[in-house]
Amino acid sequence: MKVQIIGQTLPVLEAVLESGDMLIAEPGEFSWMSSNIQMNTTTLTAGAKGLFGALARAVSGGGLFMTEYTPQGGSGTVAFSARIPGGIVPVDVQPGHGYMIHRHGFLCATQGVELSIGFQQSLGAGVFGGSGFILQKLGGTCQAWVELGGEIVTYDLQAGQEMQVHPGHVGMFEESVKFDITTIRGIKNLVFGADGIFVARLTGPGKIWLQSLTLPNLAHALSPYLPKEQVRSEVAGGVAGGIAGSVLRGIMDS
Repeated sequence: MKVQIIGQTLPVLEAVLESGDMLIAEPGEFSWMSSNIQMNTTTLTAGAKGLFGALARAVSGGGLFMTEYTPQGGSGTVAFSARIPGGIVPVDVQPGHGYMIHRHGFLCATQGVELSIGFQQSLGAGVFGGSGFILQKLGGTCQAWVELGGEIVTYDLQAGQEMQVHPGHVGMFEESVKFDITTIRGIKNLVFGADGIFVARLTGPGKIWLQSLTLPNLAHALSPYLPKEQVRSEVAGGVAGGIAGSVLRGIMDS
């Protein structure tokens, strides 16, 4: 298999598959492909061995169904485009060396990928993160590609070294990194801050990938150009965060 990432702002992952190669992605995610690429949509892939496994994958952010792409009668090409401005990061996944990724980060992977819920520390850390994301675990034995938003900043945390991050900016980290959620310190920050009340705490050892652009921030930036009812929905969902959300709702209701 030959893979190249084309472009920088809205990159494209283009793969040339040979006989025996396979790529797995969520249904409908391909951008273009040659006519000899065969698609097989199934629940029994990406580590799911039954209905409950597929449901768990769906809850984590992956699809209930996944699509397998294979070439027929020679090599074939399939391409996947980034959904938002940002970057595509290739990772080598091995047993004991998996990754936790944000719930919309999985782009595609080779055969052998296993996608599941990645509650690194607790249910609260996954469900009640400030941006409302659930961490997805990327495991198995495969080559995978992860989509991150905006500019990508990486850190190699040493054992015991800690980084506090707004939850929406957590893009991906090695499974050796300890992850939990803590509240922002200080009553004034809780009451008047527009950043929400939760902070993700990442503790080494391991590598972390942070993303500068989050989906809520992108939605908030686009909100002046959207119909009023749609803006109300985004704000109610926590895009503005903190007290600012209530203020904006009050303005729109006036």
